[in-house]
Amino acid sequence: MKIQKHQSYKTSCRPEQSEGSVYTNVNGYRFFVPIVLRMTFALLLILGCLSLQAKEYTIKEIPMVHLQDRTRYVSNPDGILSASAVATMDSILFALEQKTGIQTLVVAVTGIEGGDCFDFACRLGKEMGVGQKERNNGLVILLSTDERCVQFATGYGLEGVLPDAICKRIQSRYMVEHLGKNDWDAGMVAGIRAVNGYLDGSMENIGGAEEDDDTAILIFMGAIFAIIIVVSIVAAFFSGRCPKCKKRQALQRISSQVLSRKNGVITSEVTYLCKYCGHQVTKKEQSSDPNFRGPRGGSGPTIFMGGGGFGGRSGGGFSGGSFGGGSFGGGGAGSRF
Repeated sequence: MKIQKHQSYKTSCRPEQSEGSVYTNVNGYRFFVPIVLRMTFALLLILGCLSLQAKEYTIKEIPMVHLQDRTRYVSNPDGILSASAVATMDSILFALEQKTGIQTLVVAVTGIEGGDCFDFACRLGKEMGVGQKERNNGLVILLSTDERCVQFATGYGLEGVLPDAICKRIQSRYMVEHLGKNDWDAGMVAGIRAVNGYLDGSMENIGGAEEDDDTAILIFMGAIFAIIIVVSIVAAFFSGRCPKCKKRQALQRISSQVLSRKNGVITSEVTYLCKYCGHQVTKKEQSSDPNFRGPRGGSGPTIFMGGGGFGGRSGGGFSGGSFGGGSFGGGGAGSRF
């Protein structure tokens, strides 16, 4: 008699899969994991990734450590700089203010609202009132790692002391190389030391080869000026030379006739006579009209004149704040790394 095997005796060690649950394999073992736990884990992972994204600071969100401690100048909310680097810069900048009166604000953040380092640094100084009101000697130094930029913004009264060219030179010579390697401490400390050395006079030469280039340009311009003077002297010496007998200082003025008077300029025809050979020379010459008063009674014009003005960027002002309320003229420089 043939015995049939009953399939109903087969059992499984695993529980039945129900709605809202799945099985997960880990090293060959199967585990029962509810879908709710999986969704919770995924949500936590997403929130963790979002928290790792760099914060974009607004002006008002920058912590003002100087409000709490007058010996502190470096705002470092993201911990980009080490505690030792911050302490070093604070010490340097406190000594700088005690010696020169220059007030400095240093900010190191991961990101800034708008991404414009120059605009952010200027507005930061304006709203915080960096610098003394009567001297306008504020300085803002901004590092934004996401924008890969370092920006100096100088108060109006500091522009002549710390020109834009020097700001750029400090960045390119002492900071950009370190910052390009994400060595934030080395780049910022080196930059602060260079700024301090330049402003307090302890660093004699911050320009190096670039200053040599400037010196060469000045020498070249001086040489051109000297040549012009020599040519003028020679021309004056030969101006009285008779074109016929070639003798120098031979021509004597014998007559002059005014041809026109226009816009304060007199054009005359002048006749010269050689005292050696009697040769006559006629020339047209111009001179200023002493009776001309201009369109509104002003003084007469100058025949040869040149001019120009020193233009500059207009900007907002450092106003209010806890530093001193110094104004700001738009000076400074920035570098990418």
